[in-house]
Amino acid sequence: MAYQIQKAAVLGSGVMGSGIAAHLANIGIPVLLLDIVPNELLKEEEAKGLSLEDKAVRNRFTESSIQKLLKHKPAPLTAKKNLELLTPGNLEDDLEKLKDVDWIIEVIVENLEIKKSLYKKIDAVRKPGTIVSSNTSGISINAMAEGRSDDFQKHFLGTHFFNPPRYLKLLEVIPAETTSSEVVDFMARFGEDRLGKGVVIAKDTPNFIANRIGTYGLLVTIREMQTRGYSVGEVDSVTGPLIGRPKSATFRTLDVVGLDTFMHVAKNVYDQTSGDEQQVFETPGFLKEMVEKGWLGSKTGQGFFRKQGKEILELHPETLEYQPAGKLETPSQEMAKQQKGLSAKMKTLVYANDRTGELLWSILSPVLRYSAQLTGEIADNIVAVDNAMKWGFGWQQGPFETWDAIGVAQSAEKMKQEGHEIPAFAQALLESGNDSFYKEVDNDLYFFDGAEYKPVPVNEKVIDLKRYKKKHGVIKSNTGASLIDLGDGIALLEFHSQSNAIGLDIIQMINFAVDEVERNFKGLVIGNQGKNFCVGANLGMILMEAQDDNIFELDFTIKAFQNAMMKIKYCSKPVVAAPFGMSLGGGAEVALPAAHIQASMETYMGLVEAGVGLIPGGGGNKELYIKHIKGMPKGVVVDYQNVASKVFESIATAKVSTSAEEARENNFLNFVDGISVNSDHLIHDAKQAALALHEMGYQAPKREKVPVTGEPGYATLLLGAEGMLLSGYISEYDLKIAKKLAFVLSGGKVPYGTLVDEQYLLDLEREAFLSLVAEPKTQQRMQHMLVKGKPLRN
Repeated sequence: MAYQIQKAAVLGSGVMGSGIAAHLANIGIPVLLLDIVPNELLKEEEAKGLSLEDKAVRNRFTESSIQKLLKHKPAPLTAKKNLELLTPGNLEDDLEKLKDVDWIIEVIVENLEIKKSLYKKIDAVRKPGTIVSSNTSGISINAMAEGRSDDFQKHFLGTHFFNPPRYLKLLEVIPAETTSSEVVDFMARFGEDRLGKGVVIAKDTPNFIANRIGTYGLLVTIREMQTRGYSVGEVDSVTGPLIGRPKSATFRTLDVVGLDTFMHVAKNVYDQTSGDEQQVFETPGFLKEMVEKGWLGSKTGQGFFRKQGKEILELHPETLEYQPAGKLETPSQEMAKQQKGLSAKMKTLVYANDRTGELLWSILSPVLRYSAQLTGEIADNIVAVDNAMKWGFGWQQGPFETWDAIGVAQSAEKMKQEGHEIPAFAQALLESGNDSFYKEVDNDLYFFDGAEYKPVPVNEKVIDLKRYKKKHGVIKSNTGASLIDLGDGIALLEFHSQSNAIGLDIIQMINFAVDEVERNFKGLVIGNQGKNFCVGANLGMILMEAQDDNIFELDFTIKAFQNAMMKIKYCSKPVVAAPFGMSLGGGAEVALPAAHIQASMETYMGLVEAGVGLIPGGGGNKELYIKHIKGMPKGVVVDYQNVASKVFESIATAKVSTSAEEARENNFLNFVDGISVNSDHLIHDAKQAALALHEMGYQAPKREKVPVTGEPGYATLLLGAEGMLLSGYISEYDLKIAKKLAFVLSGGKVPYGTLVDEQYLLDLEREAFLSLVAEPKTQQRMQHMLVKGKPLRN
C-alpha cells in the first residue's frame, strides 16, 4: 500500500500536543486538534452567559492551546499564518472527523487504561489504512495495541517526539510486534524527509533509547555529586560545552525539563526494572522534597537554580538552601582547552588526576557500561543509540563515540581495576583485537555490531562534507573557503573561515569558483556545514583597517566584495545559495544575488549592519530592494516609495527572520526559493535545485536599470527616521546611520522614478559605508560587538 499523509489529527492539546500540531502545520499539513470537554465553566464564560453546551466552551482547551502557540518561546510556529492550518475541536463532538485524516497522533495523559479506552473509540471511526501513533515517552506500545482490530494493530506504532518538536531533531519510531514493516518504513522515511527529523527505530522497552540512557546519566550524576561532595554549580561547569554537551549541562537541563516530569520518567523505568539498575532509577529524597515544595525548575521560577536580582543562586541539596553558584576550576580544564577536537579534550579530562577528572570519570564510566549492556535490547545497533543521544539530548558524541574518544582498551582496564565488569558487547570488541566501536574503511564509516564491522547506513540525501572531501578531495582551497566537485556537474563553494566571516580569502575563492563553474560545471552551490552559514564580514579586519585610517584598503576590499556579488548574480551558470542558522549581513548579501536560495527551515536572515554603526556594503541594500520589486505580482503598479520604506525599516532596525518562512515574508526569499525542513538534506537539495535550473536551460539575468524614489523618497524616509528619534526608539547616532541608508535606498539626488544603473547604487552604498566606518561612534559599536557579542546603542 502506498501511504501518504495529507491531513493529520492530534489528540491532546497540552504543550507537547500543540507543539506537534504546530510542527505539522509548519510543513503545510492541516491538523485537527482535539481534547477533552471541560466539565465546569470559567468565571469569564459565566459572565458571557455561556453554558457547558456552547461550542466555545466545549472547544476551550484546543482553542486556548492554539492561541498560546503565538506566545510560546521559542516559537513553535515558523510563521503566524500557519495557525490557519489548525482546526480546534473536542473528543466527543468531533471524533467522527477522524475518518478524514491519514495520521492520528495520540498525546494524552500517560495512563495505559485511559489510552486504551481512547483507542477503542478511534478504532470504531478511523478508515482502514489510517496510521495511528502514540507520543508516549515510555508506556509499552505492545500493551497499548492489545485488543484492537487487526487493521488498527497493523497501522499502530510509537512516534516519540522530543520537546520542543520544532527544534529538537530526534524522533523515536517504536513498532509494536503487530506493526506492518511497510508502515514502519514509511514513517521512518516520512519522519526524515517531511518532518525533518533524525529518526531512530527503537525497541518497545521502558523509556525507549534516549530517555533510558539520558535519565540514567542524570541520576548517576546526582549520585556522584552527593557521594563525592561536589556542588550543583561545580557539576554544571564541567558537564556542558567542555565535554560536548549543551550549555544547560546537568542541573539547568533538569530545571528546563521540570523536576516533576523528570521524576515521572525515572519512575517509569524504576517500575519496570530490578536489581542494581532499579536502584539507580530511585530518585533521591531531596528531589522528592523539591517537588513537594513546588520547586520544579524554570516553570516555577526555582529549582536547582534561582535568580535573585542579577545573581544566580544554586541549591545546596543537603540543606535545601540557596547559595551563590560556584564552578570547578582545575589544571585539566586548561590542558583540555589546548587540545584540538573534542576527542582529544575528552581523553585529557577523563584521565586527569584532579577534581574535574575524578567527577567526569565517575559519571561517564557507568553510562558507557550501561549503554553497552543495553545494546540489542533497546535498539538494533550502536548507531541508533549514539544518534538518539546526539539528536535528543544535544550530545556532540554518543556513548560509543565517547568510548572511542577515550580509548576502549585503556578505559576498560581502569574499569576492571575498580572492580567493574566489562559488558559482553565491549568485551567482544576487545577480544576481536579492536579498540574502537567505529572505524573508517576507504573513508567510509563502519560500526561494530557485536561480531563484525558493518557500514553505517547513510541516506543519499545526507552529504557529510568533511567525509566527502576526504574521499573526493578539493579542486582548490585557501584559508577561507574550498571549491569541491559535488558530482553530476555541480560544484560546491564551502566557507570555513572563523565563524565563516567574509574576508579577502573568501572573496578570492568566490571569483575563482564562478570562473571555474562557467568553464567546467553545470552550476554552483554556496553552502557549508559550520555552526552558521555566515555571520557577516570579518568585523575585526574592518575595525583594524578603520582604526589605522586605511580607508584606501577598505575601499579596495568593499569594491572587491561588491564585484564578487555581481559575479554571483550574473554567472552564466545557476548559483544556488544554501543558507542555514545565522545568515546575517554579508551572509545575506551572498544569498540575495544567487539565482536560487535553498534555505534550511531554521534560517535566521537579516541585514544587521546598523547594529555595528554601518549599512550593508556588499550590495545588500540594492538586492533587497530589487527582490521586493520583483516579488510584486505581475500587472500591479509598483509603489516604489512603499517598497523603499519597507526595505529601509528592515535594514535600519536590523530585522532578522526567526525562520526561513519568515525570511520569505520579509522578501529575503521569493516564492520560488526553496526551504529544506531537514537541515541534513540542505546541500543535497541545493544541488538538485542547481541541476534543475540547468536542465531548464538556465540563462543569466539581463542587466536592467533600477527605478528609485530619488529626492522625494529620501525626504519621506528621513521623516520616518526623525519620528523614530522623537519617540525615543532610536538614538541621535542611529539617525545619522538612517540618513546614509535613506540616501542610498532612494538613489540620491535624482527625480522620483529615475532609472539608475546598479553600479551607481553600489557606488553610493560604498561611499556611505566608508564614511560611517571612519566615525568614532561606529568604531565603538564594532569594538563592543567584538568584545561583548551584542550591539551598543551609543
